[in-house]
Amino acid sequence: MLDKLKEDVFRANLELVRYGLVIMTWGNVSGIDRESGLMVIKPSGVSYNEMTAGDMVVTDLEGRVVEGTLKPSTDAPTHRALYKAFPGIGGVVHTHSTHATAWAQACRPIPCLGTTHADYFYGPVPVTRRLTPEETDNEYEYNTGLVISEALAGTDPMTMPAVLVASHGPFTWGTTPAAAVHNAVILEEVARMAALSAGIAPPQEIDRHLLDRHYLRKHGSNAYYGQKKNK
Repeated sequence: MLDKLKEDVFRANLELVRYGLVIMTWGNVSGIDRESGLMVIKPSGVSYNEMTAGDMVVTDLEGRVVEGTLKPSTDAPTHRALYKAFPGIGGVVHTHSTHATAWAQACRPIPCLGTTHADYFYGPVPVTRRLTPEETDNEYEYNTGLVISEALAGTDPMTMPAVLVASHGPFTWGTTPAAAVHNAVILEEVARMAALSAGIAPPQEIDRHLLDRHYLRKHGSNAYYGQKKNK
C-alpha cells in the first residue's frame, strides 16, 4: 500500500540526517495521499540508521493505523492536524534543528532581515502562542497542530511554509515530503543568519518593496526565477 509514498517519506527522513537537521531520533517527515486520505509517517523512536521504507507507518487522518507493525511518530497527531487545516500541502517536517529551535525556545518569530529569507518566506516566520495547561494535558500533539494553524490564520500556508512552536521547535511543509524538507533546510539557515545579524546590530526588517520583489520573482504569478519547465 502506497509503496511510492513510503519510499518518498523514507528518503525524505534520511535527508534530515544528511543536512544535519536532526540528531538521534529528533525529527520526522510525513506525506499524504490526498486521494485515499491516508498519511505515511516515520515510526516512533526508530534510528535513521536502521529503518527502512517498509517501516513507514500508514494511518488515516483520525489516527488509526492502516498498515505497519510499528507505532507511528508521537508527532503524528500534529501532522494530521496540519493536513486537515492546509489542504494544499503534501508533506510535513518536524525537527529540532539548532537555530530554528533557539528562536522557538525564545518564543520569538524569525524576522525577515534580508533577501535570502524573502526568497522563501513571505515575511517573518511566526511563532505560536504558548499552549494552555488544558491543551497540554489533553491531546497535546494534536493541539500543537491547531496552534500552528491558528498562528497562520488569514495567511496562505504556501507563502509561509513554516511556523515555530513556542518552547518547542519548527514545523515546515510543502507540496511533497521532499519540498517540506527543502523548506526545513532553508528555515534553519535563515534562522542562523538572523541570529548572527542580531548579534552584530539591532535587526531591521527588510523593506517591503524588496521583500515583495524577491518573494514574488520566485513564487508570484509572474515569477521569472529559474528555467521554464517543458509542458
